[in-house]
Amino acid sequence: SRLLVTAMSTAAAAGVFVAVGAVRHWGVGRTTIGALCSSYVNSGNLGIPIAAYVLGDASLVAPVLLFQQIVVTPVALTVLDLTGAGEKGPLWRRLLTPLRNPIAVGALSGVLVSAAGWTVPGPVMEPLTLIANMSVPAVLLAFGIALPGSAAPGRGRDRHPVLLSVALKSLGQPMAAWALAAGVFGLRGAPLLDVVVTSALPAAQNLFTYASRYQVGESLARESILLSTLLSVPVLVAIAALLG
Repeated sequence: SRLLVTAMSTAAAAGVFVAVGAVRHWGVGRTTIGALCSSYVNSGNLGIPIAAYVLGDASLVAPVLLFQQIVVTPVALTVLDLTGAGEKGPLWRRLLTPLRNPIAVGALSGVLVSAAGWTVPGPVMEPLTLIANMSVPAVLLAFGIALPGSAAPGRGRDRHPVLLSVALKSLGQPMAAWALAAGVFGLRGAPLLDVVVTSALPAAQNLFTYASRYQVGESLARESILLSTLLSVPVLVAIAALLG
């Protein structure tokens, strides 16, 4: 039930942004980045320590992390791939787009290895671990490097998409999760707090990496991540006070 609440609240927040983006003609790529910033939570860097401190169990964020990596990310990156050069390729190549994206392949391969109970040999695993340990610092460095010289958050040409994505991420998604968890699934106490806290986590920094890679919505991602991260502090405190 908690995973269903996460999936449904994610879809609700992203769906609202997509609907507004379609009406305002923000473009498919830009709207996709904005939808991610509205619903894709920072389940790793912030989710794990917050789950351990506020909820008392870091493993509670694992389903959210997996859902984002094996469902949300492949779908979103496939859309971004197809709206670029991929949309002009042959049909068979477009159908295989998800299987050619390294992020989707990596996530799905990890799930396959884990589900099958396989053990990756040490000589193969060690270089992969080395690269993986570099990824989070590299993402944070890239995000920090992009901040100096940029316009004040929420005041540039992406003002309206930024404000909408931040509102959905900081308020809309937690409220949707609370309504679904309490009203539809009847969750109370700790389970209700779990799903609302995880849904109130800010937008993940790796969304800026996706925007930079596809060269679309970079300022939108940068400003949305920064503002939602700042707002997450009072929002999480309020949720803990009301539901904890």
